[in-house]
Amino acid sequence: MRNILAITLVGALTVFAAACSNSGETTKTTTNTATTTNSSGAAHNDAPGTAPSAHNETANKGAAPNAAAKDEVPAAVRAAFPDAQSITTQHKDMTAAQISSVEKETSTKVADKDHHSYLAFSTSGGARKQVGAATVVEAAGKQMVIVYESRNGVPYIREVRAEGVAQAFLDGFKGKGHDDKFQIGQDLKAQGVDEAMAKAAADAVRRDAVTMQTLYGGSHSH
Repeated sequence: MRNILAITLVGALTVFAAACSNSGETTKTTTNTATTTNSSGAAHNDAPGTAPSAHNETANKGAAPNAAAKDEVPAAVRAAFPDAQSITTQHKDMTAAQISSVEKETSTKVADKDHHSYLAFSTSGGARKQVGAATVVEAAGKQMVIVYESRNGVPYIREVRAEGVAQAFLDGFKGKGHDDKFQIGQDLKAQGVDEAMAKAAADAVRRDAVTMQTLYGGSHSH
């Protein structure tokens, strides 16, 4: 299953900061596919492509089965954005260099070069704005939703959700970013979670955090 730890972050675009500061328009890239599910039933395009290789698919909740079914927004992601009126699925292919960099930094393997993120939008108050971003990862058979927020263009974890995993353990991920080590017994505590599960979860979340920074994060000083 594709990486699944839903992380709500504000902006999955070519530059993470741009995604958070605009009114919901997705930065155009030649490798992205954006799919929007509108909770009110009306579909619209959030990430128009500008190059021949770019394309967008719009999925309506009430649409026929052939309407981009593969891009159906997971229920766990929807639950993470209860106030969102629409959620857009963002696809971005990682380059060989990006995959190599992520694998070297995290000492893990990237299973799929097609990275997915979910951008949530609200029209509360009459203005359409992005209210979060999330990703989904899998660890030891558990699906995890990672919710991100942006701090000066750098993605940080707002929360991690996973059914059947101790909340005390999941809370340990809050506020962490790609510079953190995610090491059990050091900056993360197992909190009663099986050691193998805890390590698998930590590796999956860190890999995704580093991937998000690689794909969308702005430059920053360490």
